[in-house]
Amino acid sequence: MDRMIYVVGNEQDYHFKVLKLTLQKLGYQWADGIYHLSYGMVESPTGRFKSREGKTADADDLIAEVLRIAEERTKEQGKIDDFTNDEAKALYKTIGLGALKFFLLRVNPYKKIIFNPEESIDFHGQTGPFVQYTYARICSIIRKAAITPDTLNVQTNLQGVERQIIQQLCEYENVIADASNKYDPSEIANYAYNLAKLYNKFYGELKILSADTDAEKHLRLTISQATANTIKHAMKLLGIDVPEKM
Repeated sequence: MDRMIYVVGNEQDYHFKVLKLTLQKLGYQWADGIYHLSYGMVESPTGRFKSREGKTADADDLIAEVLRIAEERTKEQGKIDDFTNDEAKALYKTIGLGALKFFLLRVNPYKKIIFNPEESIDFHGQTGPFVQYTYARICSIIRKAAITPDTLNVQTNLQGVERQIIQQLCEYENVIADASNKYDPSEIANYAYNLAKLYNKFYGELKILSADTDAEKHLRLTISQATANTIKHAMKLLGIDVPEKM
């Protein structure tokens, strides 16, 4: 292998320094490729999880809790009345697991994380459900559109927020490269959040389906589709699904 990345808590920093040095002294050339991706501890709002004292957070319990909250919050939104029971359950799972993963991955790996299940499932904060909801909103707009967006082949004057979102989309490739070089998935999580936030500004300031001209409508639908594609790709890199209806 060229590189071995050990994703292990920062309490093991010394262990991995010794491991790498020992293997190098034993003459294993591949030892140079050992990299310890050291991350900060995950704590609950009431204190640290300590396995030796029995204060552990069982993964199944955490997942069950975020799924319960996802179901509760989604029902409060009142927008899934046309969902079948199976579709609703699949949505709760997508939102709950997405919230859990995004909440952990949005933080720089070297920083301590205080994981709060209630806070992780917020449709308006810096959360997975906020990004997922933005994606679902764009999908709804595209479904309602009378034309199919494809490429930016129209000539019209760009509004300020249109220019901002296009510039943001053009930065995506650099963000991926930067995140890869730093071994830091939070770069991608925060990019997805900022893109979703910018799109909501775009949605709030400009008419899309009822734009004044066909050229403006086509441009804004194309920007919307490009934004949806980028959000979906970014979230996929984080292991998070995005629903087309929500």
